[in-house]
Amino acid sequence: MISYEVVFALSVMPIVVFCGSMNLIDIVSFQQDFFFLLPLLPLSVIFFVCILAETNRAPFDLPEAEAEIVAGYNIEYSSITFALFFLGEYCSIMLMSTL
Repeated sequence: MISYEVVFALSVMPIVVFCGSMNLIDIVSFQQDFFFLLPLLPLSVIFFVCILAETNRAPFDLPEAEAEIVAGYNIEYSSITFALFFLGEYCSIMLMSTL
């Protein structure tokens, strides 16, 4: 079984090879002529699935078991701990969405 982080890193490598640089500014400026989504469509789908797995969104939300009471593992947290936990989770979602 291959971890999704490995597939996530391997899905970024063809873009780096295609552009010849790991600098995000160079990658964005390289896309002025054509957008990478169309020629690299299978890679885009794999990247999207890896983002869903990384941010624990459905169908990869394994920490929340259906048999547990209320909200699964979230029942242990309260107040500011709960808020910081979800703030970190939603910041991760925003970061992955910008990528």
